[in-house]
Amino acid sequence: MTTEPVRTEPVVPVRRSNRHFVPRPNEGVWPGLATPPQAPVKARIAEALFRRAVKGLPVRVVFPGGERIGDGGPDSPVMRIVRPQAFFHRLGAGSKIGFGESYMVGDWTTTQLPELLTPFAATLSTLIPPTLQRIGRRFAEARQPREEHNTVDGSRENIHRHYDLSNELFATFLDETMSYSSAWFADGSGDGPADLVHAQERKIDGVLDMAGVGPDQHILEIGTGWGGLATRAAQRGARVTTLTISAEQAKLAEERLARAGVADRVQVLLRDYREAQGSYDAVVSVEMIEAVGEQYWPTYFAALDRLLKPGGRVGLQSITMPHDRMMASRGDYTWIHKYVFPGGIIPSVEAIEQNLRDHTSLRAVERRSLGPDYARTLAHWRRNFLSRWETVSALGFDETFRRMWEFYLAYCEAGFAVGYLDVFQFSLARR
Repeated sequence: MTTEPVRTEPVVPVRRSNRHFVPRPNEGVWPGLATPPQAPVKARIAEALFRRAVKGLPVRVVFPGGERIGDGGPDSPVMRIVRPQAFFHRLGAGSKIGFGESYMVGDWTTTQLPELLTPFAATLSTLIPPTLQRIGRRFAEARQPREEHNTVDGSRENIHRHYDLSNELFATFLDETMSYSSAWFADGSGDGPADLVHAQERKIDGVLDMAGVGPDQHILEIGTGWGGLATRAAQRGARVTTLTISAEQAKLAEERLARAGVADRVQVLLRDYREAQGSYDAVVSVEMIEAVGEQYWPTYFAALDRLLKPGGRVGLQSITMPHDRMMASRGDYTWIHKYVFPGGIIPSVEAIEQNLRDHTSLRAVERRSLGPDYARTLAHWRRNFLSRWETVSALGFDETFRRMWEFYLAYCEAGFAVGYLDVFQFSLARR
């Protein structure tokens, strides 16, 4: 097989914006955490709405001085508000961002973060009711910044902000397959490290099976990650062309492919999916669509269709959310956008099916849900991250980052645990 080494692929320089709210290792500056301007009216409204929301939740919220609110019993998770004034000012400035920022800076704390966030998971998205948001601009939530839209250059910048933080960081909490997507646990499987590895391999095999990947086929993967799926496909006897726009991921993926002995069967390209060429027996893409952006969903699905040979299949894995919630939150700018996944939007199953109907000759012929498995996967990652914090700290990440990453993993875990989020594997074939 003739390969095109990643070093020879022309790379468009990543646009370095001033919106890096998460500092690179050892930078120690958090521009996004500046205290919001004091707005007593908005803070009072935020406090009233928070108290009303918590009143019916199975949690206990404890204020300095001993005041307690919430509908939780003795065994319910406890949220301790350390600095009420700062907490409510941040909520007033924007509930979808302020709640997480308040945890990052220590305005509130808990020893049961996933358990606490589980009842909050759906409530946080509507903490400022639409009625109040319509009263005036001062109550409206932030909207996605234009510079985070997923143009070709914008996508590179968005991906750089998260996936290029540090390969070593991701290696501390992911399993040995370096899979940064939902695993698929077998019934009765445990929660040890080996169980996560087997569950990730099962997930990868599930996607490859959805695409019908077998020996002597030429496969296109959109979204390389760190090479786990490409390795597995090559071990099945397939040839793989895999695309990524993360230089850090590409570098480590090539190293891992070489160690696995399959580098001669896998071609790693630093290339956007919109720039992909060729015709392939199968196309696979695992949890990459979430970074595409709603504006570019038609382009993404049309690319799957264009790049697939007649008779081929697509194996697609996507996080999903209910369609009504997706429609209500589209364009919102949340804590996850600001600190974790800029430019991202999670589709609904209906949105995926609508885009297939409107922009391709493809349809979903098979699908499986792995939502509860993602909650388990995230619990693994969170435990690994916290238990190996000394290793992460030695890379140059600070305590604010620790609280940010813990909140990110726990909040996502809660979303899947309550069904606010789901994840599906799809097999797509031509109509």
